[in-house]
Amino acid sequence: MEPQLEVHVPTPRPHLQRIGSRLYEVGTDFRPDMLVPARVFADEVLAEQMARDRSLDQLVNVSTLRGIVRAAYGMPDMHEGYGFPVGGVAATLLPDGVVSPGGIGFDINCGVRLLTSAIEYAAVGDRIEAVVHELSRSVPAGFGRASKQLAFDRAQLDHLLNEGVPYLVTELSIGLPEDLERMESGGRLPWARSEQVTERAKNRGHDQLGTLGGGNHFLEVQVVDEVYDRAAAKALGIEEGRVTLLIHTGSRGLGHQVCTDWLKVMDVVMPHYGIEVPDRQLACVPFSSREGQGYFAAMAAAANFGFGNRHVIAHRARQVFTRILGPRAELHLVYDVAHNTAKVEEHDEGQVCVHRKGATRAFGPSSPEIPKAYRAVGQPVFIPGSMGTASHVLVGTDAAAALSFGSCCHGAGRALSRTASKRQVHGATLRKELEARGIVVRCASNAELAEEAPLAYKDVDRVVDVVHDAGIARKVARLVPVGVVKG
Repeated sequence: MEPQLEVHVPTPRPHLQRIGSRLYEVGTDFRPDMLVPARVFADEVLAEQMARDRSLDQLVNVSTLRGIVRAAYGMPDMHEGYGFPVGGVAATLLPDGVVSPGGIGFDINCGVRLLTSAIEYAAVGDRIEAVVHELSRSVPAGFGRASKQLAFDRAQLDHLLNEGVPYLVTELSIGLPEDLERMESGGRLPWARSEQVTERAKNRGHDQLGTLGGGNHFLEVQVVDEVYDRAAAKALGIEEGRVTLLIHTGSRGLGHQVCTDWLKVMDVVMPHYGIEVPDRQLACVPFSSREGQGYFAAMAAAANFGFGNRHVIAHRARQVFTRILGPRAELHLVYDVAHNTAKVEEHDEGQVCVHRKGATRAFGPSSPEIPKAYRAVGQPVFIPGSMGTASHVLVGTDAAAALSFGSCCHGAGRALSRTASKRQVHGATLRKELEARGIVVRCASNAELAEEAPLAYKDVDRVVDVVHDAGIARKVARLVPVGVVKG
């Protein structure tokens, strides 16, 4: 008898069908294990870019999670991630729907904070280089970097993990009391329990408060280049020509370790709950289970650390701005929003756990969750570009609740991997190009600078137009960089 040849049948790739002007779908007929459709907000160009990596496959996998409702959503910046694609949103019905660390990510509560000033760039442009230099000295940046100025003992760290930014403001006089009104959830997730955070995670984080980290994290001194919605801009305190500061970072090594620790737990116990997933990176457990509640409490504690990290950086930045530019350069917080969290929310389906991986909230004016000062316009939404392009300020809409569980994208989204970017760009050359355009750059590593080159990212203006046209959020203003600090 002749030997039988093994025939490999390739797994079909998902194909997006257009179902709206800015909405595409992979229907449940694509795979028998899909519980809901996989839907993507995009245009033709962005949809084609998504098809180049595994992000659509990952979004289809998300649609199989126990308890998922309505759809698995992909934002226009969607690209391949761990488990969930970056730019993925999914809600699971409580109490039996699952919670999945892959739907939040390793950098728990990575987020963006925007501060604005009353200073015109035209009056201080010659001093921006000094500002950027002092920011780079005041805020440690880079992988593994620790803070020489602020290291917490265990009691202080536990207070921060449990109480979030209110602890920093009330007990340590870091920042301003009014800051608390202009942060998502007041800078504190109430479900946090520090005892669910391992000692290893605490050891990694105790001296990293007020540090930037590496990768795509940054401080950017920016100028308001264009205002699209003057009423909304006025409500947010944004004016053309004014100097602003955008902070992008998260929970550093502490959050990464929390994710690592609980992924291992879930991988072991999933069979006990009869859960099978198409990708081990989607390890999950029922939200109501002991392990689900443990992870959720640890995730919230790491999120509180992330809020605190950005808060300390903002405190130091305020000191730099007023020291160099004078008292009129005092920075006022516009908003602080997270883009790697899971939260319990009420939607049409009932109480759900909304996973936002590389996606932010975009709540509309009617939401009691947003500051009173913004209820006439909606929650601020920030979509940063790369260091050589623009960033955008938007406001959420009431329609977003039905469209995307009140969610929006968090940036331009990668078009090239870090390795591919380094193959095409030399960091030293990029540094010179940026500085020739009037953008002051402080980054210790040319290699890391090359990883974050503008060509590595999608067209942020295109991404923002999709969000605006889809009705998830409205464009308010465009900001352009004049100074960048990167890890």
